[in-house]
Order: sequence, then C-alpha cells, then structure tokens
Amino acid sequence: MATYQQHIRVRSRKLGLLIYDARISRSRKVESCAKAMGLSVEGYQSIEAGESAPTLPQLESLAFFLDVPLEHFWGNQALSTLASPDPVEQPIQLKEIRQRIIGTRLRIARSTLNLSVSELSFKTNIPVEKIQRYEMGQQAIPLPDLELLASTLEIRNDELFDQRGMIGKWRSDKATAQNIMDLPPEVRAFVSKPVNLPYLELAMRLSDLSAEKLRGVAEGLLEITY
Repeated sequence: MATYQQHIRVRSRKLGLLIYDARISRSRKVESCAKAMGLSVEGYQSIEAGESAPTLPQLESLAFFLDVPLEHFWGNQALSTLASPDPVEQPIQLKEIRQRIIGTRLRIARSTLNLSVSELSFKTNIPVEKIQRYEMGQQAIPLPDLELLASTLEIRNDELFDQRGMIGKWRSDKATAQNIMDLPPEVRAFVSKPVNLPYLELAMRLSDLSAEKLRGVAEGLLEITY
C-alpha cells in the first residue's frame, strides 16, 4: 500500500508540473483552464500543486483547450511558448460519456484476462468498490489510477485516448500535420502544390497494386520507351 501511495503522490506532482508548464506556455489563466476542465479554480489549483490528479477526459479537454499534444503529459520536456489558440471547451456531458467508455474498456480488458474485480484490486491496491465505480462510469478516474489499471490490464495509454470524438479528430489532424512537417522540405513542397495532385493520386493507386501487377506496369512502360 505504501508503494501505491508513493506512486500516486509522485505521479500527481509530475502531472501538476506538466500542466502548469502547458498553461504557462500558452499564457492562459488558471480560471480559463479550470473552466475548460470543468473544475473549480480551487480544484484546478490543487491539480497544479500535485495535491490531486485529473482524469483522462479532463486532461484531454485541457490539451484541446491549450492546443498542446496530449503526449506532453507523459513526457519530461517543457513546452516552448507559442501563440495561444482560441479556446474550445468540451461539454460536461461529453466528459461523462468518455468516462463511461473508458470504464467499459477497463471492464472488457479485465474480462479478457479472466481477472475478477477482487484480483484486480489485489494487484493494484485500489479498493474493489472504487474499481466497480470506475468500470461503471460512476466515478471519474484520476490519471494515476487509470495508468495503474491500464498497466495491470495490459492496455497502452494511447488506446484509451479519444479516437472518434471532437478531441480524437483534433489529435488526428495534429498528427497528420506533424507527419507532413516531418517530410523532407523538397517532398513537402511537392505535396503542397495542387498541380501535383494527379501524381500523388497515381502513387496512391500504384501502392495498392500487387508486386505482379507492378511488374506488368513497368514492362509496359519499357515497351513504350523503347
């Protein structure tokens, strides 16, 4: 139990520092971040101080509001100051839906591993009653508890991230934009020109062809050339 409490305390403090860094990097006020997470100012300040921990839906809302990568909260690097985006808040109802989805995901994973709630409680030192409330979506899950449950149930953290909702689309768009930015400059310049769209569409069609069909296309081109 002491090890569990120490893990929760250390993780909560680190989360608080990362959240503080994200807020400062976007020049946002405590009040606006608290509102984005659906918390009172006191509740938000408690999280920044490492005295309590946010839930994953709350953290997703903050990342969305601040326009920072959700992965930042699992990292060790401070964010550089960038222009602040327009605030977009996630309704409380969506957070509750996300919490139920996360609870269902935990319950399915536990069943897949043939673990009872009591066995999961023994492995994590989280009380049985609390796990039951988590799985039913009746209680918000602080992130350190969620990480501990996910690790025990062999779930990657990113498997619990919003995939289909508003925040999921935002994360997908951010990842796509980053992938494009990671391309060599000359490739990025080629892709960005509308006139080159036919070449890109051709490349997409060729990528779907089998090796045998590609050889046939190559042989046809050779016949035309010679």
